[in-house]
Amino acid sequence: MRAAARQLMKVFVTRRIPSEGQAVLAQAGLSSVQQWDSDEPIPQSELLAGVAGKDGLLCLLSDRIDKEVLDAAGPTLKVISTLSVGYDHLAVAEIKKRGIRVGYTPDILTDATAELTVALLLAVSRRLPESVEEVKNGGWTTWKPLWMCGYGLSGSTVGIIGLGRIGQAVAQRLKPFGVQKFLYTGRHPKSDAAAELKAEFVPLAKLAEESDFVIVTCSLTPDTQGMCNRDFFCKMKRTSVFINTSRGTVVNQDDLYEALVNGHIAAAGLDVTTPEPLPTNHQLLSLKNCVILPHIGSATYATRNRMSVLAANNLLAGLKGDSMPSELKL
Repeated sequence: MRAAARQLMKVFVTRRIPSEGQAVLAQAGLSSVQQWDSDEPIPQSELLAGVAGKDGLLCLLSDRIDKEVLDAAGPTLKVISTLSVGYDHLAVAEIKKRGIRVGYTPDILTDATAELTVALLLAVSRRLPESVEEVKNGGWTTWKPLWMCGYGLSGSTVGIIGLGRIGQAVAQRLKPFGVQKFLYTGRHPKSDAAAELKAEFVPLAKLAEESDFVIVTCSLTPDTQGMCNRDFFCKMKRTSVFINTSRGTVVNQDDLYEALVNGHIAAAGLDVTTPEPLPTNHQLLSLKNCVILPHIGSATYATRNRMSVLAANNLLAGLKGDSMPSELKL
């Protein structure tokens, strides 16, 4: 009976996904897998048409699944699987009201995102993009005592906003660099993780005041939205470096620009922005002391393939009425 029911299931996939996840869907015996076969985002009109009458939806972080999309899908939609750990693109309250199950992909991208966070911190603090550009444009003329000097991790204080899976993984990778002290803040202390790292739980203001490096790895919530603002940046050291690999809207980008231009902080690195992609004429892109990446925290071949497999398996489990490998509890 279950096999017969599965063969009647119809699924819509909003983007071309990595091959391993694609293979899971292809081998599942679904009667219909319709897909927007492109690396580019699906137009809204195509999304509304594609989701109509489907039992399952596999989407990406860049697809806004709101009431309009849910209405277009109709009452047949049973499960949404998002190829992401974040889910602020989903109208969670509306989805819950309709009894739709949601799968997501936490844990898998922890290591890749932590690696990227450390790479971005080093690139910003040691001024690597600037240095590469100087080599290319002829600015490298001779050895100079203070030319291209930046800030090192040895003996520093690192403040982490959000000591979750990614925050802990970042701290573990920074320990061998000789960090003297870890501070962290969040909704509540995390005793076990903090004990292993010898990290101190402090208020946000103290973290800003005492940290040489501030790293944001928290979830996006009403409390964290816009949390890194003018008041926050003014509390930071003038020699401090700010890194955000969480969500763009945690940071007030106008206030960050002012802080960088006016020397309230030394430099910043962002892997997430508002909006995404960031317009090429955005004021932050005019600054040498601000490095911006195109949201590539999880961008390793292995990680993206594993994410796609988990997203596909979440979708199939939801369609069968089984327990999902990773279900978001609404």
